[in-house]
Amino acid sequence: MNVLTVDMAIQAGLLIGILLSSYWMITTRDLLSAALASAAMSLLLSLEFYMLHAPDVAIAEAAVGAGVVTAIVVYGISKTERWEREGP
Repeated sequence: MNVLTVDMAIQAGLLIGILLSSYWMITTRDLLSAALASAAMSLLLSLEFYMLHAPDVAIAEAAVGAGVVTAIVVYGISKTERWEREGP
């Protein structure tokens, strides 16, 4: 198997993971689950940036997107309700 083919297969897997975690984040009504899906998407996105030879962007995405933002959102959820209400 060619190295380029393996690289493309890994990137395709990362893309599928990003899309699945994004769909999970949008459709779930549990806000904590949505925050964890956001963190998973951010980690997968940082892996994709690393695969695209942008390690500085990957480190920033992992630290800010998966770390700080997730911590702030989880703290906000702990101060409010965990479940999203039904429509108006």
